[in-house]
Amino acid sequence: MPGDVIIGAGQRTPLGNFGGALRDVPLANQAAHAIRASLTAAAVDPGDVDHCVFSTTVPTDRDSLFAARVVAMRAGLPETAPALCVTRACASGLQAILSAAQQIADGQSRLSVVAGAEAFSRVPHVVSDLRWNAARGGRVFEDMLDWAYRCPFSQEYMGDTAETLADRHGYSRAAMDEWAAMSQARALGSRWFLARQIAPMPMLAEDESPREDAVLTKLASLRPAFRDGGRVTAGNASGVTDGAAAMIACAPGTTTPANAFRVKAWKAVGVPPEIMGIGPVPAVRAVLAETGMGIGDIDYFEVNEAFAVVNLHAEAELGIPRDRHNLYGGGISLGHPPAVTGLRMAMTAAQHLHETDGTFAMLTMCLGGGQGMAMLIERV
Repeated sequence: MPGDVIIGAGQRTPLGNFGGALRDVPLANQAAHAIRASLTAAAVDPGDVDHCVFSTTVPTDRDSLFAARVVAMRAGLPETAPALCVTRACASGLQAILSAAQQIADGQSRLSVVAGAEAFSRVPHVVSDLRWNAARGGRVFEDMLDWAYRCPFSQEYMGDTAETLADRHGYSRAAMDEWAAMSQARALGSRWFLARQIAPMPMLAEDESPREDAVLTKLASLRPAFRDGGRVTAGNASGVTDGAAAMIACAPGTTTPANAFRVKAWKAVGVPPEIMGIGPVPAVRAVLAETGMGIGDIDYFEVNEAFAVVNLHAEAELGIPRDRHNLYGGGISLGHPPAVTGLRMAMTAAQHLHETDGTFAMLTMCLGGGQGMAMLIERV
C-alpha cells in the first residue's frame, strides 16, 4: 500500500524571482542540485536509487521534453534507473510524491527520488502557426507562460477566476490584503525554519521573494491586476518564481530519511473551472470522509496560496484555525512554481510535525482548469 512507503529528506533550491537570480540556470541543473542535496540529507548513495519521478509543467530548455531522464542523469543517478515525468497542474509536486509511493507499493521500485522544478524565467515564446502556414506575411510570437496562466476553457486569467470566487462568496479586498501581509511576515519571520530545507546555490542563498515592504498600507495601494474595480492584486496573489525541490521515497526497511512521513490518504476532485479556487474544500472533505477524521484531528495545514481568497475560502468553509495554517509563508510570500509547490508544502509540513511532535498534516491546493487535491500525511 502507498501508506507504507516512507518519504522524507526534503531539500530544495532557494526560490528565485521571475527574471531574478536563477533565470540563467537550466531547469535540469536546478533539479539536479535539489536531488543531490536530498540524497546527502538522507545519507543515500545515488547508485542505490532505482527510479526517479519528476514533475514540471511548462517546457523550457531544449531537453525539457525528456526532463525526468535528463534530471536523473545530471544528478548522478545510475544509468539503469528509469525516470517518469508527471504533471497535475498546481498539484504536480504532490502527484510526484504519490506516483513514487504507488510504484514502490507495486514493487516496481524500492528507493526513488521524487523531484520537481520550474524555470519560468526561461519559458520560450513560440510561433504556433509557422510550420505549415509561413509562405507569406509576418507571424506573431506567443508567450508560453501566458498559456500557463489562463483557464484552458474560458481563456481568462486564473486571477479572473479568483475574482469570481471573491464575488460569489463576498470576500473583501481588505481581508485578502490582510492575508497577504501575514504571509509575508510569516515567511520573513521563519527564515531560520526555511533555511533547514534550502540547499544554497552560488547565485542565491535564500528565497528571493519575501518582501519587507509588503505591509498593509503598501498592499492597499496596489491596483487590481485583472479587473477594473477588482480585488485581486499582485500583492495578494502568488508570485512567479523559479526553483526545484526533491525528496526520497523508499520501501519500509530500506532507510528512514530525515523528517520522514507516510501518505495516509489523498483525493483529487473536479470543480467548476471558473471558480477553481474552491478546489481545496471538497478535496479535504473527501479525505476526511475516507479517514473518518475531523479538522480538529489535523495538527497542521498547508493550503497553497494561489490567491489569498483561496485560503480565506478554505478557512471559512472547513473551519481551519489560522494558528495551524501556513505558519511559514506560502505562495504569496515564497512564490508558486507549480511542480515545486507540493514538494515544498510536504517538506514544510513534515518538518513542522517533527519539530512540534505533531502527527498529521493536510496538504491541499486548487488547480487551474478546475480541480482540487488534498493529501494527508502522517509523521514517521
